[in-house]
Formats: sequence, structure tokens, C-alpha cells
Amino acid sequence: MQGKIAIEEHWESPEVDTPATFGFVNADYLTHLNQRLQDVDRRLEEMDAAGISISVLSLTQPGVQGIQDTRTAVDFARRMNDYAAETLARRDPSRLKTFACVPLQDPEQAALEAQRACRELGCVGVLVNGFTDLGDDNARYLDEPEVLPFWEAVSELGVPVYLHPRMPLTSQRKAYKGYPGLVGSAWGFGHETATHALRLMLSGLFDRFPKLNVMLGHLGEGLALSLPRVEHRFRHQLPGSHGTHLRTPMEYFCNNFYVTTSGTFRTQGLLHTISEIGVDRVLFAVDYPYESMSEITEWFDNCPISPNDKRQVASGNARRLFGL
Repeated sequence: MQGKIAIEEHWESPEVDTPATFGFVNADYLTHLNQRLQDVDRRLEEMDAAGISISVLSLTQPGVQGIQDTRTAVDFARRMNDYAAETLARRDPSRLKTFACVPLQDPEQAALEAQRACRELGCVGVLVNGFTDLGDDNARYLDEPEVLPFWEAVSELGVPVYLHPRMPLTSQRKAYKGYPGLVGSAWGFGHETATHALRLMLSGLFDRFPKLNVMLGHLGEGLALSLPRVEHRFRHQLPGSHGTHLRTPMEYFCNNFYVTTSGTFRTQGLLHTISEIGVDRVLFAVDYPYESMSEITEWFDNCPISPNDKRQVASGNARRLFGL
């Protein structure tokens, strides 16, 4: 299938070596990652072979969110956005788009950088790698009042925000003790990000900004299956024990969230997600280079959904969301 648009596709600057920090991943896989995170020509060749016309690129996790010093984070975000625009997107502007990275260590600066990156550099949205490190095993989540200036800027820009996973705080990893392979993308990523997304739903954020759109990878980090249970149990809880939201979590999920196919190869999961959130809220993504373009496109191209639905997921929804 030609013309697909992939929207969770990662890159890395030569000055950073994020994959080297994954101590539980085998060496051959790390070599594969390092090569593909930085090789733009190879990326375009693999896109051609997989029938992908456009990739939206984002700085790999934890990116700016992993920097504790505020001044360093502000400078790093600006340099990375400039690098993405000048070195990556410029290589083939019609096929390579970018998400901005932002320094939420200082939400006012994050707002300014989002505005600069989207208005001046052509970024089609913002990607945030989960919570932001504040030092001493402390974190800032996106629902906290301090982050309001960032959301005001995003709302004014009218661009979506991709909430990308990261590993949970060190203090919250006791459940993974003895099983380091679970703390990352196999399990910990999804649990951490689903909880973060649920916090956004319950915080009243989407009541204040009803047109905001947040994107989640991996078919919504399991929320299509788990949210009905969450709502069911809320019926027996005291008022105020689950936030200040005016609508149900499932209503926010269906109206303020998009989910992507990144890193998923399960037809049953895709069909269930479509049945819950609607086909117009599902976007194609690979999660390259952590996942293989050829592997996920072979699954997707042969997935037994209607041709019209497949076109919407493959590209139609992304073109509408990003104004492509």
C-alpha cells in the first residue's frame, strides 16, 4: 500500500547516544538503532520500500525531558529543533516533517519554543517524552498547574501533542525488581504513559481546552480496553477522589485523543481500538527504528479492515490532523 504517513518515527543527534543507556538490550539491536537513528538516506530508502510517503520525526526518548538542569534543557531543545529543521527535514521537505521538543523544566520557555518551532521551523506538532525530570527522583507531569502556559500556547497554535513513553521514575520501579526487561518498552512504558494520559483526562485540561488533541502510541497504551473498567469503578468512589473532570474518561479518549499503530502487529487489538474510539481517531505509525518498517507494513497492508478504513488510518486522518 503506497502513500502511508508514519508519525512516531525517531531520530537522534550525533552528540547524544541514548540507546547506550538501555542495559537490558542486546548489542546487535543497539548497533541497529544507532545506525538508523541518524542515517537519513537509509530512512528514506526504507520508507520507499514500505510504501511510506511521509514520516513525522521526533527526538528519541527521554530527550529534553531527561535533562534536570533548566538552562541546559532550554538550550538543548532549541538546538535539537534547529538541527531537525536544518539537517533532517531539509533533506526532503515533502517527505520528512518534524515534531518540536520542548523544555518543560520551564513551562514558559516550553511555550515559547513550541511557538517558535511550529511557526518558524515548520514543526507540525509537539512531542513530549512523558514526565519531565526535576532532580532528586522528582518529576513534573503534564496535568500540573505549572504546565498551563505550555497548554495555552499549544491551544493557540492548534497543533497536537504526542505523549511518548519513558521509563517510570526510579522510586516507582520496585514492582520490576529482578525483571529489568519489563521496565522499558515491553511493559513499563505503557503503564507509565497510560497513567499519565489518565491524569490529563481527570485534570479538567480538556474542559478548559476542548479542542486539544493528544496522541498516544501503541494503540493507546491499552486504554481502549481498560477505560470502561475505570469508569465503572468510579461510580463507587467519593466525589473529588478522581479529579475535577466534567465528562467521562472515555468521552475524552474519543474526542481529544488519537492513537497510533506504532509497535503493534495485532489485528484483534486494532479492531477493538477502532470499535471503541472510531476509525477517524487511529493513525498509522511504525516506531522506527525501534520497530521495522517492513514488518509493520506487511502486517498493516494485509490487515482485514475495509479499504476505506485502511486509507483513513494510513494517511487520511494524519492529513486532516496536521493539515498536510
